[in-house]
Amino acid sequence: MSEPDTKTEKSDAEWREELTDEEYEILRERGTEARFSGEHVNRDDDGLYRCKGCGEVLFDSETKYDSGCGWPSFYAAENDAVETREDDRHGMSRIEVVCANCEGHLGHVFDDGPEPTGKRFCINSVALEFEDGQ
Repeated sequence: MSEPDTKTEKSDAEWREELTDEEYEILRERGTEARFSGEHVNRDDDGLYRCKGCGEVLFDSETKYDSGCGWPSFYAAENDAVETREDDRHGMSRIEVVCANCEGHLGHVFDDGPEPTGKRFCINSVALEFEDGQ
């Protein structure tokens, strides 16, 4: 894992070598996995969700909930773990969520989540690595 003030920077060749084709497509090319296909959609174990690209802690299982959207959903991210960007691709206006450390694409965030935040971080399972326990 990187130092808190040091971002993970790798060449495209390094990313391609370290990630599977599917991980590369989602994390580096802003792809999306099929709905209900990810290993973390129905996971309800206690633990932490880390970025598959760099290992940074992004979400705590306490913030995960079943939104029914087909992707793992969280109502909050860890402090400063993610950044958001406007995404107008595919004829839609959405807010993209990326890892603040390695800038890997994680998914999107919407304003239709539960309290206390009202947010729904809709995240690709492929972009996440689960660490059991806390």
